[in-house]
Amino acid sequence: MRPRFSVIRRYHPRWTPVVVAGTAALAVAMLGGMMTDIGPWYLDLRQPDWKPPDWLFGPAWTLIFGLTALSAATAWRAAPHKIVRRWVVGLFCLNAALNVFWSWLFFSAKRPDWALLEVCLLWLSILMLAVLLFRFSRAACWLLTPYLAWVTFAAALNLSVVKLNAPFGNV
Repeated sequence: MRPRFSVIRRYHPRWTPVVVAGTAALAVAMLGGMMTDIGPWYLDLRQPDWKPPDWLFGPAWTLIFGLTALSAATAWRAAPHKIVRRWVVGLFCLNAALNVFWSWLFFSAKRPDWALLEVCLLWLSILMLAVLLFRFSRAACWLLTPYLAWVTFAAALNLSVVKLNAPFGNV
């Protein structure tokens, strides 16, 4: 018996990766956004002078999620075989979970110190994706470059917030 969605794959195989990657990117953006509370706790944090205005983060993440979805769709199509495609999907899923988890740690749990540790894992997950993708799709790899740069910047900002405001929690 064939899978239910085989009709979509048979008639529109080029669109399947685009739809899946776009839907996943939208879901990650929505989950992360729901956990991002720019309320009194966040507004009371001391921030470094070089922090961009809060309104810039939304457009920056929108661009990054769009490029990441395009990278995922490009990699899916370019994967030389099913095993590589599964690795690509798995690493993008891991990256998505780490992305959402950072938002939860920083904004919901109000633990920038823990988020600083976690952002290292997020950064490594992007690097792992880039290294894997470079082997068979340089375009998919390069589409992740802004994401890696932004998370590097976000990690530096996270570090500054920790230095300016520690300790956190009931320490």
